[in-house]
Amino acid sequence: MKKLLILLIPVLLASCATPAGSASGSKSYPLATCLVSDNELGSMGPVISRDYQGQTVKFCCKPCVRKFERDPAAYLGKIAAP
Repeated sequence: MKKLLILLIPVLLASCATPAGSASGSKSYPLATCLVSDNELGSMGPVISRDYQGQTVKFCCKPCVRKFERDPAAYLGKIAAP
């Protein structure tokens, strides 16, 4: 049992240390504001990041995450593709 834990610890630590979106190949979030409310990121507390169909999306608060999840198409247009 100890040997198994010793082998698993580095794997678990490596997975925790990977920044969100980088390992999954998600596109970076290009805005400095919340996708839903347009509030400055970090103005309502810690920034909340989610991956949506290969795109990293950032929110200022949990209510904005819920609004986005109800109708993602209404907000994704703000992220312009080059």
